[in-house]
Amino acid sequence: MSQESKQVTKPQPTELAEAPQETVEQPQTAEVTPVEAPEKEEAAVAEAKAQRKKKPEEVVEERFYTIPLSKALIRPPKKRAPRAMALVKIFVVKHMKLKMKVSEDEEEEELPQLAISPEVNEKIWSRGIEKPPRKIKTRVTKDHDGNVTVYLAENQ
Repeated sequence: MSQESKQVTKPQPTELAEAPQETVEQPQTAEVTPVEAPEKEEAAVAEAKAQRKKKPEEVVEERFYTIPLSKALIRPPKKRAPRAMALVKIFVVKHMKLKMKVSEDEEEEELPQLAISPEVNEKIWSRGIEKPPRKIKTRVTKDHDGNVTVYLAENQ
């Protein structure tokens, strides 16, 4: 009898599998029209990315700095790499004369932004959270809008 019950149970999943397929087909036809809208949005996003790529080419100022990170070693071991990242931001804001947002009331005009490249982040975190490097060589660029980007120097 156990063989018969196994045979009876096998056709049931196939019947259940057929029933949802019929219901799945109906919503797919309804979803065809909204799919066209994201394609237009993707095209707009691609154009925006192309415009962003043009901006870094318009470098107004470029400087090379060796940023000391030894102050990060004063912190507890599990907070050293995050402190080193904060030190990079503080150093760049100070030396590139970048105006940062002080309070929430200053939202009237768009302030310049600071961006740190993933290569710099990976270099600081390369030996883990407890042992960031003592110093790091960077290339800092400023575009015509005042946006500042921090890159790793080529020789590192």
